[in-house]
Amino acid sequence: QVQLVESGGGLVQAGGSLRLSCTSSGIAYSINDMAWYRQAPGKQRDLVASITSSGSTNYADSVKGRFTISRDNAKHCVYLQMSSLKVDDTAVYYCNADVTNLGRTRVAVWGQGTQVTVSS
Repeated sequence: QVQLVESGGGLVQAGGSLRLSCTSSGIAYSINDMAWYRQAPGKQRDLVASITSSGSTNYADSVKGRFTISRDNAKHCVYLQMSSLKVDDTAVYYCNADVTNLGRTRVAVWGQGTQVTVSS
């Protein structure tokens, strides 16, 4: 089974930048779409950005133009470069992967989350 581990979260001042990384490990037939979600206190977990195995990207309107998602298939990693950070970006950020396992079934895999706090 595939496991995901996020890193790169922390405290940053508004207007600053941060880069999140998500590394996968384990065995799978393939890793398909990957994505970053976030959940602020008292809020629903929402999609931030997604990327297909071929590199096509999609962004939430709230982060478009500020965040960039990318992936390195050889390294089994997905990244989120965050710029011009706002206080409203404060949340726990989760990595997600759509995985086809060795039994050729599809499963959603989640990381443990990493805290991003943007101060004013």
